[in-house]
Amino acid sequence: MTYGKGSLKTQEASGEPRDDGYVPSARRIERERVKRARARQATAVAALSTVVTAVVLFVVITGSPGWPRTRDTFFSAAYARKALPEVLDGLLLNLRLLVVCGAAVLVLGLLLAVARTLRGPVFFPLRALATAYTDFFRGLPLIICLLMVVFGVPALRLQGVTTDPVVLGGTALVLTYSAYVAEVFRAGIESVHPSQRAAARSLGLSSGQALRFVVLPQAVRRVVPPLLNDLVSLQKDTGLVSIAGAVDAVYAAQIIAGRDFNFTPYVVAGLVFVALTIPMTRFTDWVTARMDRRRAQGGLV
Repeated sequence: MTYGKGSLKTQEASGEPRDDGYVPSARRIERERVKRARARQATAVAALSTVVTAVVLFVVITGSPGWPRTRDTFFSAAYARKALPEVLDGLLLNLRLLVVCGAAVLVLGLLLAVARTLRGPVFFPLRALATAYTDFFRGLPLIICLLMVVFGVPALRLQGVTTDPVVLGGTALVLTYSAYVAEVFRAGIESVHPSQRAAARSLGLSSGQALRFVVLPQAVRRVVPPLLNDLVSLQKDTGLVSIAGAVDAVYAAQIIAGRDFNFTPYVVAGLVFVALTIPMTRFTDWVTARMDRRRAQGGLV
């Protein structure tokens, strides 16, 4: 609701009467003034401490004996300008892997989570297979999974099976991350109160319909923040396909660094990944805070 003389907080802080005749007390006006003063003081202290910390770090790093050599090896502007176009070209591969693998991970992870939550003895083999898959790939380091898929599959010499390092690397990413995402989905499904399923059954829905129309929509909404965090991690780990020889941003930096014996391209590639990750991280934080506010207000089941 808006008022003719400004917002509610503005009117209360200034002591102006609201349209409904309410006049804030002197104590409330003073409390608001103290809160604003403390907020300004906290901002000033934070800014000052940040500047002091930055200055101290700058002096310590640039004053170290090996700084000139480190600067030329890792922070050369000339090599950065040289490497940036090639790193950006390779980054397109990372983005394609993120989109394709992310979609495959979400679908496979959801299927695994549903398989693990199926009830009845007839579904025991399916639950056991889904559990074994999840436990195995959650415990297997991603780098080992990549090496096994990228170098093991071509060694089998199977007819009709691709040896494309991009496809194999993406497959390894899907295998590993689908296990993590499956546990996220399963946690969301199990967090839905059993009364929701019972209410759906009482309305005449079958078990499958109750899962599809009642349980899953609530579960997915609840696990959106951790799913976004997993996608942020997937975005970074797409750079690991470089071990298969796929020319992504990391491998492009490696080629330039190996040719010129300068590590600045690695720094450029790292900064490019950071530039992509930070917006995704902030978006995840925003979604998490928004859902927390809605849950606190009773607007999210």
